[in-house]
Amino acid sequence: MSGEPSSAELPLPPFFRAENCRSWRHEADASRLLDHSGTWAATHGVEPATSDRSKNHLLIIDAQRDFCLAEGGLFVGGRSGTGALEDTERLARFVYRNLGRLTEITCTLDTHLPFQIFFPSFWLDVDGEHPAENTVVTSEQIRGGEFRPNPAVAGWLCNDNVPWLKRQVEDYCRRLEEAGRYELYLWPPHCLLGSSGHSLVGAIQEARLFHAFCRGAKNFVEVKGGNILTENYSALAPEVLERHDGKVLGSRNEALLDSLLAADRILVAGQAASHCVRATVEDLLQGMAERGADPGKLYLLEDCMSPVAVPDGAGGFLADFTDDSTAALKRFAATGAHVVRSTLPMSRWPG
Repeated sequence: MSGEPSSAELPLPPFFRAENCRSWRHEADASRLLDHSGTWAATHGVEPATSDRSKNHLLIIDAQRDFCLAEGGLFVGGRSGTGALEDTERLARFVYRNLGRLTEITCTLDTHLPFQIFFPSFWLDVDGEHPAENTVVTSEQIRGGEFRPNPAVAGWLCNDNVPWLKRQVEDYCRRLEEAGRYELYLWPPHCLLGSSGHSLVGAIQEARLFHAFCRGAKNFVEVKGGNILTENYSALAPEVLERHDGKVLGSRNEALLDSLLAADRILVAGQAASHCVRATVEDLLQGMAERGADPGKLYLLEDCMSPVAVPDGAGGFLADFTDDSTAALKRFAATGAHVVRSTLPMSRWPG
């Protein structure tokens, strides 16, 4: 005989350990989670996700080791220095407490190769050296010769057509600047395909698998970011869709948009609030407007995301995108989307 209804807040499962949210070595044991899920679901009255009358779809953006753990290639510490560590624990707790309310969980994976337009490896400066990490590259600097694409990349990317590649990257930066969302920023290598930093942080993988097993939910993973010539902050589209010669550079992820809009509530969390979360929400709101969907069904878990703030080693920051992130959340709230905290019971959320 089942206990409380599946829509009620649930206790944390006995295998949950807060310290695992900060551990690079922690791995989800899928077999153990599957074995435990049947008893847990029966004890707490957790029904299959297909029975949900109101569908809640949680989108977790890039909760990967390289972003979420202090050892990562691009740890999102925020100004506090512990941002993503605390976000991960709150997000895992949120999933377990709301196991019976969450119909589906989709995780995205930022996925990169050794040479991409936003990595120093792609570029050379006037001395023939790779630029420093955390450098901004502008179209004017490319025109002036301060930065140029690495000719070794042209050999396999565009049949050794270096002039074509130079025109393409200059056009790309110009389009970015005209769009006004981001300039081209050179990030440290991160989320490289095949690396341990690419995988979901163990505590989030554990939570999404346990939810899937308890609820019979599909819980897909969306891969993004592998296009050599464009950034792909948003889970729904690359930053630039067209090449300088008019051919296609990238395309929108209409299938993911369709899946999200089919839900009664769309919940968003993950990293980083200033970049991939922000860009995804901007594209999501645009898609909702185009399709006449109510932005009031969008809920942003503000305490499960942090902005990029790059320490300079002297008590300050080389780059700090906190203010951009705060301003973005205010813009999103002004559209009718809800900015909420994961610790507030879903039954008390607005709307």
